[in-house]
Amino acid sequence: MLRKLTLATFVLATLISVGCTAPGQTREDRRQHIDTTERQVLSELYRLQPDLQGDVSRAPGYAVFSNVNVNLVLASASTGYGVVVNNRTRERTYMKMGEVGVGLGFGVKDFRALFLFDSPEVMQRFVESGWSFGGHADAAAKAQEKGAAVSREVVIDGMRVYQLTESGIALQATLKGTKFWKDPELNYD
Repeated sequence: MLRKLTLATFVLATLISVGCTAPGQTREDRRQHIDTTERQVLSELYRLQPDLQGDVSRAPGYAVFSNVNVNLVLASASTGYGVVVNNRTRERTYMKMGEVGVGLGFGVKDFRALFLFDSPEVMQRFVESGWSFGGHADAAAKAQEKGAAVSREVVIDGMRVYQLTESGIALQATLKGTKFWKDPELNYD
């Protein structure tokens, strides 16, 4: 049992250290990848929930994140990257994310998330502080175009989150903490 727990910890630590970076060789490649992912996620969510487009345009800002979640028996971890867009100034802040949790479950899930901010203050606090805590229960199964999982949940402090599962299978119930932070390599001018 100790050997399995050690392996699980190693896998989770590796995911966190490697998975936080968007694919690409240069800063511009990584920014372009994140921008493309943002457009794809918004397009897919608008197709599935057409009213969402108006909500996004009326919000002070939004964020789109891409991440991979791995749950191995008693521990889970997610890593990813994304962008926060200020609808008023069009300023883009590139960010990373990491999440760890404890709870029962098993699976790997690649999903995208859209955060809608209800006020400029909530958006600014997210960019500057970025913490989010909470519990999560999930059951999703999707492979390429087969299966689907779209969920909406209201998150504390003026943020609404929409998740779009890209691929994977997961059955989990976890308590977890998530940290979002500015990507120092991609936020330059």
